[in-house]
Amino acid sequence: MRAMQLERLLHAQGFGSRKECRALIRSGCVSVAGTVCDTPHAEFDPGGSDGSPGLEFSVDDKVWRFRAQAYIALHKPAGYECSHKPTFHPSVFTLLPAQLLGRGVQCIGRLDQDTTGLLLLSDDGQFIHQWSSGKKRTPKVYEVALKHAVDEAFVATLLAGVQLHDEPAPIAAAACVLTSPTSLRLTICEGKYHQVKRMIGAAGNRVEALHRSCVGGLALDPELAPGQWRWLDAADLCRLTDYARDAT
Repeated sequence: MRAMQLERLLHAQGFGSRKECRALIRSGCVSVAGTVCDTPHAEFDPGGSDGSPGLEFSVDDKVWRFRAQAYIALHKPAGYECSHKPTFHPSVFTLLPAQLLGRGVQCIGRLDQDTTGLLLLSDDGQFIHQWSSGKKRTPKVYEVALKHAVDEAFVATLLAGVQLHDEPAPIAAAACVLTSPTSLRLTICEGKYHQVKRMIGAAGNRVEALHRSCVGGLALDPELAPGQWRWLDAADLCRLTDYARDAT
């Protein structure tokens, strides 16, 4: 990536309009590599074009790294809607810093307000489309708590396929493992509306709690507490496309 003027660099990272970024710099609030820079048109090599962190800078003493595109993993807690304009519950975007909102990050797919777990976000339109498309058949793993106890026959029903309302053909789980009499690990690839809940209902049971633990080959970081987020690095992006490992 070619050198960028500092005001453009801040603007690209979501710190406001060009005018607002220029004012931040001139007020002495911005440092680059530990040195205050009050010249908006000073040029720096931003790096970070391959998903890895680039140039280090700070705004109001908070350290940031330049990233040409934002790739984010969020541990979604219950009680949040995956929308910029939520209806009944807070938006998941309230869990993110303003700079990420400023650069236009979007959810990649959605989780219901009562569903927890791994939620991916990005400002890379091509990446969002790629991982939102049902045609890609990305496996997604869910930990499902059931209202009623089940046995292996219930698992077999889900693997064979159940008929959902308004679907032309039965939908089958890609994988399903009973983890206790009232819980199972279910892998789906379609990503249809309320798919897990509808599949469980069609098989004669009810979902009491739902948690997404994995998307593609990327598992939710066990150290990421509900409501916390982190950047995805190049290794994480590679794991997303690694379907070979046993998702169950």
